[in-house]
Amino acid sequence: MMFLSPAWLLLLLLVAAAAVTYVAIQLRRKKYAARFSNVSLLASVAPKRPGWRRHLTFGLLLLGMAILTIGLAQPTASVRVPRDRATVMLAIDVSQSMQATDVLPNRIEAAKAAAKTFVDLLPSRINVGLVKFAGNASVAVSPTTDRDSLKVAIDSFQLENSTAIGEAIYTCLDAISVFSKSSTAKNDKPAPARIVLMSDGSNTKGRDPLDAAQAAKSVGVAVSTIAFGTDSGTVTVQGETIPVPADKATLKAVADDTGGTFHTAASAEELRQVYQNIGSQIGYTTSHKVVSWRFMLLGLLLLFGASAASLLWGGRLA
Repeated sequence: MMFLSPAWLLLLLLVAAAAVTYVAIQLRRKKYAARFSNVSLLASVAPKRPGWRRHLTFGLLLLGMAILTIGLAQPTASVRVPRDRATVMLAIDVSQSMQATDVLPNRIEAAKAAAKTFVDLLPSRINVGLVKFAGNASVAVSPTTDRDSLKVAIDSFQLENSTAIGEAIYTCLDAISVFSKSSTAKNDKPAPARIVLMSDGSNTKGRDPLDAAQAAKSVGVAVSTIAFGTDSGTVTVQGETIPVPADKATLKAVADDTGGTFHTAASAEELRQVYQNIGSQIGYTTSHKVVSWRFMLLGLLLLFGASAASLLWGGRLA
């Protein structure tokens, strides 16, 4: 919690001083009673006091004053709000290794389903683009708010040879740059951008992914990466069984170098969860909202409670 006017919190010192003074007075009264030689006579001549009820009333009063003071300091609470502007490029590996069945029904079908869920998770005002990559990379859908066109493109993916992770990143950066120039008004700052790249293999073609990561870092675009599939995944090519584990080290290095996040997903459910977590990070931001009214309301209720208790118990015991 933060305070917009923290100077008001100094009034809490007065509340604390009132509490100390009250305790001191009560101790002094006890000492006076102890010095009175005839306790029975003291009880008959001294006015009746409401005992613990009096302490409770004063406690409510002090607590109400303290909470009102906090309200005057204008406390703020962190709230999660959808981003108004952002561009997200989703890059999906469509290499032959995506036919592996270690993730049911196979990697590519699980990836398609999770990707469609991901685009639905993002706030409607965020522009999402789609890149597919194998031996080369191409923009399947330029950044758009049309979720249906993204889903149609995802369903149309076909498997191809090789894996060019670096090319996928460069292609995403080009798409972001083109969209930013065409959609940003003069004198406005470009919308923040992020790349989310999912791959189940290692780079076998094109430019180095780490060089691409440096290019992304230079323009302030974070790349979040997902290593998909199990380490035991295999595909059969011309009768030969070939292992196809994801290159976790490279994908993690890309994420670390650009300020993105690295994830692993060994099942369809894990992939959906990863996309959900990334969507939460990208699609929303934290804002601070003033919540003084909550403290003011509670403080006033406590003061009214103290007043009511004083009238009720004081009148009955007088």
